[in-house]
Amino acid sequence: MSSTAIESKQVVVQEIAEKFQSASSVVVVDYRGLTVAQVTELRKQLREAGVEFKVFKNTLARRAAEIAGLEGINEALTGPNAIAFSKEDVVAPAKIINEFAKKNEALEIKAGIIEGSISSAEDVKALAELPSREGLLSMLLSVLQAPMRNFALATKAVADQKEEQGA
Repeated sequence: MSSTAIESKQVVVQEIAEKFQSASSVVVVDYRGLTVAQVTELRKQLREAGVEFKVFKNTLARRAAEIAGLEGINEALTGPNAIAFSKEDVVAPAKIINEFAKKNEALEIKAGIIEGSISSAEDVKALAELPSREGLLSMLLSVLQAPMRNFALATKAVADQKEEQGA
């Protein structure tokens, strides 16, 4: 192997390691059995959400995971894998891939890294099922509104009762 080939591999390993470290979440999938059209559609959905989706040689990805201190992901890096990296949105890759996997059996979530922690396929799916930020805010709002609503109803009941007694 020439020294330029080794150098270019080192560059790729360093690049992957940086992606692992800077990502808020990473999802590793087995895409065997997906058609080219399905992979293209999945890539498009991920790209629109600002998620990078790439295929790397497992040997390079494993070396990068070790450099990033995330070697726990290495047992998932076997066979044909694609890796989704998201810098901003922690939930986006999990949500998009999980929804896609429901419609396309061939796509399998293998593992993930959620905010620096190695996560199982189950953890990634659980993250995918979480409501969006907007959904969480509306839940919080309804919880906060309930006591005010109850207080208003109680106040009205007391006022109605006083009115009846006064009449």
